Amino acid sequence: MPSAKTEERHDNAKGLDVMHPSLALRLLASGQQAAAKSVDGAIEQISAAAALAAGVLAGGGRLAYAGAGSSGLMAMADALELPGTYGIPQEQIVILLAGGAASLADLAGGYEDDMDLARADVDNAGIEAGDCLISVSASGSTPYALAAADEARKRGAKVIAIANNPGAPLFEDADVSILLQTPPEVVSGSTRMGAGTAQKIAFNMFSTLVGIHLGHVLDGHMVNLRADNIKLRGRAIRIICDVTGVSAAEAGKLISTASGSVKVAILLASGAKDVAAAEAALESANQNLRRAIAIVSA
Repeated sequence: MPSAKTEERHDNAKGLDVMHPSLALRLLASGQQAAAKSVDGAIEQISAAAALAAGVLAGGGRLAYAGAGSSGLMAMADALELPGTYGIPQEQIVILLAGGAASLADLAGGYEDDMDLARADVDNAGIEAGDCLISVSASGSTPYALAAADEARKRGAKVIAIANNPGAPLFEDADVSILLQTPPEVVSGSTRMGAGTAQKIAFNMFSTLVGIHLGHVLDGHMVNLRADNIKLRGRAIRIICDVTGVSAAEAGKLISTASGSVKVAILLASGAKDVAAAEAALESANQNLRRAIAIVSA
């Protein structure tokens, strides 16, 4: 059976172990850069996936991420960022990492072969119709990823598949398939490198576009962030200042009046007579801040 692209040997890796460190690092960097370019061929698929996921979240459904090993870590990193960055409720985000918390201390490989574990994880999470599961695997044939996708699909959920090999089994029956066709790894088979880099970039693009679809981005600002520490409160104030032109002191007062909601604070500065009016404008605009501004400014 021919090896998968993710298992092939890199043409320039011969003698890697005896190369001058600077030359080895240049080779490693070029490998990462080549892998990063693979997302260019997946733009339309990432766009379709983001539209699907945003629709599910807007409808009150949940977005689940499933994976094992390094791919699972890439998925988990994206999932963990969504509540803080875009204010998506934590109860709408599900993380299915093969082996669970135990695998964070020991990323043992056995979990990724356990299809029963994957099905049980999907079952225990209550994934169902109205939800969406993203299953990711560099090879596209990891048993845990395959079983999680299959179980979610059987339960009526939408499935997004991400893999780095053409013709991956994971793509079969997926609602959206994202192929990140990365070149062979400089260290053969070490998919935490090039494949992982491409996955991380694709996830960043995907979740950012989800945030845009949900109305949580305005002119490059994350206007639905959760300002729950000093750094993020300062960021919230700077966003309000930049969008509305008010002073930092006024922005601080507005964010307090708005109970930490950047969107509401911006609407108050844009003409909303009170918090209730700002919230009503957001509701009417389906949480899209640009449209809500137009409403309170009219």
